[in-house]
Amino acid sequence: MTTIVSIQSSVAYGHVGNSAAVFPLQRLGVEVWPVYTVHFSNHTGYGAWRGPLLAAEDVRAVITGMEEREAFPDVDAVLSGYQGGSQIGDVILDAVARVKAANPSAIYACDPVMGNAKSGCFVHPDIPILLRERVVPQADLITPNQFELGFLTGTEPETLEDTLAAVDLARAMGPSTVLVTSVLRPDRPADTIEMLAVHGDEAWIVQTPQLPMKANGSGDVTAALFTAHLLNSGPDEALAKTVSSVYALLKRTLDSGRRELQLVQSQEEIAHPAMEFVPTRVR
Repeated sequence: MTTIVSIQSSVAYGHVGNSAAVFPLQRLGVEVWPVYTVHFSNHTGYGAWRGPLLAAEDVRAVITGMEEREAFPDVDAVLSGYQGGSQIGDVILDAVARVKAANPSAIYACDPVMGNAKSGCFVHPDIPILLRERVVPQADLITPNQFELGFLTGTEPETLEDTLAAVDLARAMGPSTVLVTSVLRPDRPADTIEMLAVHGDEAWIVQTPQLPMKANGSGDVTAALFTAHLLNSGPDEALAKTVSSVYALLKRTLDSGRRELQLVQSQEEIAHPAMEFVPTRVR
């Protein structure tokens, strides 16, 4: 059975961080061991929230407790998302090193959350530097959007060729696999968006309609699903399954008129993707 340690935030209301990643992974039959970095009432996009930001040493203690149960040899991947500070980054990197020492075939999947093209960078100024200089070089898989890819590589990718070149720069930093979660090239058909996966000598792109919405947590779901699928299939199949599930989830959320992801309501589309979007090999 695939086992993933997911070190992320948690909310009681809604679906971001581990509250977005754990259930979809479980519906895929993955054993998930969540480690929480915060436990908030809701995501911060509402402008107001309550609950604790967990101290880095408390997070480290939870990870150490799992290690003491001799659990790490069973771990196939460590997954991380939004990193609230450099101390949490240190804890995550330490956890990755300990897991890989116990199971050298385990991978580290990092979603380098920094911002997006519309909002710009919305994390503490120290975080992008931490991600670029210390975290991404330790990752095996990263899942940036196009804006984040540009920051990591000091580029401004727009065309497919630009984006592939930026991916190559990112892979030279350390990761063997890059999933670019939102490619918005200028020559794409109107009202479409693409996702690009590069793994080994293969590069695959897939296009879907671009839905008129902003959905907090969709990146967390995307990173979790792609990580799980890549552990058990090739990059093209992992991309097709991930895109199919995420599009169905977003479409259901849009149709519901609600702000939060309709995650539970979309569980069948997560467990059994319709595979209606076919990736095209571009390398």
